[in-house]
Amino acid sequence: MARDAGERTARASVWLEERERRRRGGGQPSGLDRDRITEVTVRLLDAEGLDKFSMRRLAAELDVTAMSVYWYVDTKDDLLELALDAAFGELRLPDPESGEDWRAQLRALAAEYRALLVRHPWASPLVGRFLNIGPNNLAFARVVQQIIRRTGMPAHRITSAIVAVFQFVYGYGTIEGHFYTRVADTGQTPDGFYEQAMRTVSEVPRTGEFLQESKDIMAARGGETVAEMLDRDFSYALDLLIAGIEAMVERG
Repeated sequence: MARDAGERTARASVWLEERERRRRGGGQPSGLDRDRITEVTVRLLDAEGLDKFSMRRLAAELDVTAMSVYWYVDTKDDLLELALDAAFGELRLPDPESGEDWRAQLRALAAEYRALLVRHPWASPLVGRFLNIGPNNLAFARVVQQIIRRTGMPAHRITSAIVAVFQFVYGYGTIEGHFYTRVADTGQTPDGFYEQAMRTVSEVPRTGEFLQESKDIMAARGGETVAEMLDRDFSYALDLLIAGIEAMVERG
């Protein structure tokens, strides 16, 4: 008898299942390996998005049968988890032992993570779906922890500081990535899309009233382009978080 859905054991992680590589023969495709499959998966996800991705679509891109892909991965989720870790491999990680100020390193790492989420909009939904224990993500997490340790925060507050900074970056990068995806779908530039959106909402009484109330804030925000506005907001918000860490360390 099939187990109740609530009793089913979720697949833990592709990184916890060291499957034996099958020997060549019996229909295994030549010129194909897990690294190439993962690379093409990332490229397809970037081009077409998470919703349109399928094993059949991947196989067509690789010019093999769908069953050929299963020589190297057992499920679509395994492949998505591999692609996610491959994306984290693009992060340029600072050296916590270099003696560079922790603030500069934290800003650099936050900027790297934000850029990754914008560059790969499909990654943010997957971050919460998998355990994220691949080698590249573990390297990222280790450096984050080492940098936050150098702030002087007590051990029982380290995770809180990490959450404050990198959950902010996750949210900011995710929304920014969605924005640029929507802009691309319209065929407009980010600035053109933004200006059109502002004109549209200003013509509606309810939203137009809010915009009028916020006019001084928007003017003081600064920035000639959408990219500049986003960068300014991100940088200052990150400064606020860093100042908060400094204040809490000083408070003891």
